[in-house]
Amino acid sequence: MWVFRGLSGPRAPAQLQQGLLAAWCRCCRASSSYSASAQPSRVRALVYGNHGDPAKVVQLKNLELAAVGGSDVRVRMLAAPINPSDINMIQGNYGLLPKLPAVGGNEGVGEVIEVGSSVTGLKPGDWVIPANAGLGTWRTEAVFSGEALIRVPGDIPLQSAATLGVNPCTAYRMLMDFEQLQPGDSVIQNASNSGVGQAVIQIAAALGLRTINVVRDRPDIQKLTDRLKNLGAEHVVTEEELRLPETKNIFQVMPLHAMDMPQPRLALNCVGGKSSTELLRHLAPGGTMVTYGGMAKQPVIASVSLLIFKDLKLRGFWLSQWKKKHSPDEFKELIFTLCELIRQGQLTAPSCSEIPLQDYQQALEASMKPFVSSKQILTM
Repeated sequence: MWVFRGLSGPRAPAQLQQGLLAAWCRCCRASSSYSASAQPSRVRALVYGNHGDPAKVVQLKNLELAAVGGSDVRVRMLAAPINPSDINMIQGNYGLLPKLPAVGGNEGVGEVIEVGSSVTGLKPGDWVIPANAGLGTWRTEAVFSGEALIRVPGDIPLQSAATLGVNPCTAYRMLMDFEQLQPGDSVIQNASNSGVGQAVIQIAAALGLRTINVVRDRPDIQKLTDRLKNLGAEHVVTEEELRLPETKNIFQVMPLHAMDMPQPRLALNCVGGKSSTELLRHLAPGGTMVTYGGMAKQPVIASVSLLIFKDLKLRGFWLSQWKKKHSPDEFKELIFTLCELIRQGQLTAPSCSEIPLQDYQQALEASMKPFVSSKQILTM
């Protein structure tokens, strides 16, 4: 600094003074252009260092934001949901576990703030979602590899974008990949008020499929029934109604006008235990039951007679496994298909409760309570 003051005094040559001033201005401009990458920033994130009860192991911490490299993208997270898979991952009983300590959250939507010099497919202002699980979306900002992100339209609702990458994708693939269903065919599912269940109802309706939706009984069952029917559910029944011993098939507990519904060839199971057994009992001969969750934490029990005499098929689905067998472009195509359904008003986000990031304890507790139909979404 003393050198600059000496050279800029009254005795300094005017040419030298102007040259140094120009160089100093160029340096300032260059520093300003790369300030986001060169100067470390601190962001807030929900971090867990051990597996266990999410309410006990998850903590809100300040993290240092990494510099933006040539292939990187700086993202300001807008909203991120709490899914059952997020809870299972924190508990340590999921098929994919990140290295600890880890930032929670596998899904969400963010806005691009800055891109590296070699990134061509994204620009500041774009909305992006994770391409794969394990990215860690419960934070205010992050620097990700450009390949880890998928751009989504900015003209869809925020909650739809935040909940796009897991449940609707699972619902669509299960409806498309296991049985060659035609308009007018029926599908039966349990956990129908879950995020996947609500997506199944809407996507099935868009495809011309009819749904039989099984839910647990609860004090506000009529309110839930009305809400699911507003989404496009044709029939909503409780687990208890499905198990009535005098009920030989599901159509006997429905109004007479439903008797023309064909027996379902596809069942979607997210519960297990007795609930999955009942789904199998109502499947058409040669039908398929796809299991994608186990909320009851009980095994799927299939009677020998159903397997032999009805030739039923038992399959499983995990979106992460589907991605391993398909190209990134195929997943992007799936995302774009769902975005078009959203634009057309045929697919909406599940019922959501937006919770500020600092109130994460409240959101975690609510997400693990029974009979909560509202998905908890962390807002940044």
